[in-house]
Amino acid sequence: MPPKQRQIKMQQTSGLAAMQQLETRSDEELEREQKFKAAAQAILGARAAERYDAKASREHFRRALAAARPQERMALRRMADASLALAERRPDDLKAAVERLGQAPPSNRQLMLLRFMGLVAPPANAGAVARIRGLLIIIALVLGLVLVGFGLVELIALPFGGVSTLNAVWLGILLVLVVLGVLALLGRRRQAKAKAARAAGPGT
Repeated sequence: MPPKQRQIKMQQTSGLAAMQQLETRSDEELEREQKFKAAAQAILGARAAERYDAKASREHFRRALAAARPQERMALRRMADASLALAERRPDDLKAAVERLGQAPPSNRQLMLLRFMGLVAPPANAGAVARIRGLLIIIALVLGLVLVGFGLVELIALPFGGVSTLNAVWLGILLVLVVLGVLALLGRRRQAKAKAARAAGPGT
């Protein structure tokens, strides 16, 4: 391939290819990015989708498409489809969109969690019935966790002569909060490890 043609081809593909090295940057740095604006806005759109902020994700991908070269737009549209399906808690659409990207689809467990999230915290465009249903599910979950914590405290305190009901309730709530805090910490560490692995690339 002649040098000039090779240079043009490299320029055409460099925008989305820069996405991997841009992933380590903060949101503020990505907002200021001008050389690879399409890639930076696509990353911001994906991050907004991970926060289930569909409105922000859609706006970032709109900017990415506006700044992209024609040959990059198909890939960006597919990324936008996958990100918006995640942000709007649409597991079936997410699976199809990820497969169109040529990536491994989410596991059944991940899809089930996303479906559950859609019930507990429906997207902004969901109706009043869906929101009330989500609130009732949250209340039922909280009561269930308190009862589980109460039962565990009563069981642990039984060999020591037991504990009063009020103290068991408070200790049960404390136990549930500690367990949820540990699970959240482990989840964040796993997420950070996966993000670092993606930033490092497949060759490392």
